Amino acid sequence: FQGVLMSDWDATYDTWAAANGGLDLEMPSSKYFNAAALAPLLRGGQVTSATLDDKVRRILRTAVGLGWLDRAQLDPSISHYDVASRAAASQGAQEGVVLLKNASGTLPLQRHQIHNLAVIGPNAYPAVLMGGGSATVAPFQASNLLEGLSAELHDEVDIRYARGVADLQRFARDTRWTTAPNGEQPGLQVEEFDNLDLTAPARARAARYIDQGEPLDLTALASGDKELDLGMFAGTRPTSTRWTGYFTPKDTAAQELFVQVGGFDKDIGYRVFVDDKIVIDQWFFKKAAVASVTVTLDAREHKIVLEHRAVAGGLDGRVPFVRLGIVRSGGWVDPSAEKFAAHADAVIIAVGFDYASEAEAWDRSFGLPPGQDELIRKICAANARCIVVINSGGAVDMTAWLERVPALLQSWYLGQDGGAAVAKVLFGTVNPSGHLPVSFERRWQDNPVHDSYYPKTGGQQVRYQEGVFVGYRGYEANHTKPVFPFGFGLSYTEFQYRDLQIRKSGSEKGTASYEAVFSVKNVGERDGAVVPQLYVAPPPSAVPRPPKELKGFTKVMLSPGESRQIIMPLDDRSFTYFDVKTQRWRADAGAYRILIGDSSEQVVLSGSLKLDHGLVVNK
Repeated sequence: FQGVLMSDWDATYDTWAAANGGLDLEMPSSKYFNAAALAPLLRGGQVTSATLDDKVRRILRTAVGLGWLDRAQLDPSISHYDVASRAAASQGAQEGVVLLKNASGTLPLQRHQIHNLAVIGPNAYPAVLMGGGSATVAPFQASNLLEGLSAELHDEVDIRYARGVADLQRFARDTRWTTAPNGEQPGLQVEEFDNLDLTAPARARAARYIDQGEPLDLTALASGDKELDLGMFAGTRPTSTRWTGYFTPKDTAAQELFVQVGGFDKDIGYRVFVDDKIVIDQWFFKKAAVASVTVTLDAREHKIVLEHRAVAGGLDGRVPFVRLGIVRSGGWVDPSAEKFAAHADAVIIAVGFDYASEAEAWDRSFGLPPGQDELIRKICAANARCIVVINSGGAVDMTAWLERVPALLQSWYLGQDGGAAVAKVLFGTVNPSGHLPVSFERRWQDNPVHDSYYPKTGGQQVRYQEGVFVGYRGYEANHTKPVFPFGFGLSYTEFQYRDLQIRKSGSEKGTASYEAVFSVKNVGERDGAVVPQLYVAPPPSAVPRPPKELKGFTKVMLSPGESRQIIMPLDDRSFTYFDVKTQRWRADAGAYRILIGDSSEQVVLSGSLKLDHGLVVNK
């Protein structure tokens, strides 16, 4: 490899190990790669001058190769906003939508059958463009789902909107506390510490609720809608806080306690105690930015304690962001939204995450944000013709409502034209063609990485115990069925595969060059794009190998009745595994099955070929 190996931000922890392990550039600053840290290692021979010279050459070679030293890197003649760029954004959004479920042809919605449409959910408005963090890009303009539907339908359909579930700040501020068990004084006791371990409180105060700071909206900063506070970057200081309050339910019932936190610093942590028993523990590992737990509380005072630690300053801002609230199970949804939905011809439920709940530096919960499962269940009970649209970067827990939802769209974070794209798919102007680039597990515990994702003991080291059995390879090896498999995606039309042939395509000695040839026909009534996928299943091997692996795919647009021949190449690397002992890619002799399908689970054509001798591939 001739390029530069660069660290993720603050992902370097040891000067000697990083220097000798191949790291060339530490980002965003030289905490470990600096003269003071490297000089004694050079003098002691633990790091050589040749090692450092190689790093410098790699950086300079990259700079020269990319023209950084020869010309300005910004071209002012390129417009920041133009028709072609918007068309590209629109195309990407339309092709990115994945239709996951469509029972009884619920979609596309027929305009002549829909006189009034209910749009319900927190992600319908405002636009949810992306998750939070450094990938933020602020567009000149963006369409939310309401605007997209209005533009698509004009005045043909009466569109009405209800959020359905209030934001978490509202629920946090509506949670009633007392400072003591007797319930006489409203509020909570707050202790503040100038350290990370809650020792020797520096200040004490009272608060009406737990809602401190605001999530950092980088979109607003990037667009210039908000001023950048330079104080955010001026120094850091350790801080921790303990909130103690008493909560009294009106009756004995299940209560949902939630916490929402923010900040990019790696030293952030929090934990929650109910009656001195820990119920949420993220003190050492940053897990979900929004976490919730259901606890059954009887009608008496219950002691609730939230402990939080962070390094204030930097991108976390001057005040760490944190809020906590308690909501009675069944009490999340605005009853007026249910009545509203019951009288509509169809309901679109827009749920999922946003920049404050799925963001850089944090994991997110596998379940939807608090209250949204309840929203889907109640709205679908009020109107059976409900379509769920989800914004998320990956799978979510659908077990509580999937069976009662006739149609489901995965809309990821589609960017500036996401609302318009989803509207076009819902009403059939665009035939969905997206396919899942990952498997959607039924439960988080089903994921092949679940058991090793967080360290079980102290320390920061994570072992990737799944090895090559990640994603669909792991589900198949573990005989675990995901709710939606890798490569899955429905269409408003149907396709037929036929006539698979496996033929030799090259004659060079010592190589394995083949091609899979087959035809695909659109047997439905709409134009549509099909995404054939080619998988190779190896023969038994001394090395553990996945049952099959994706080795090719393509996307083809077909009109009704149109057929197309597809040719997919197979070269040496299509059959290999990496041999750790010899540091080479190797293929064993034997029979290999060639599988063509619409997803990793839905194989529609199969064939085979035989390698008479093993192969060793150097690249």
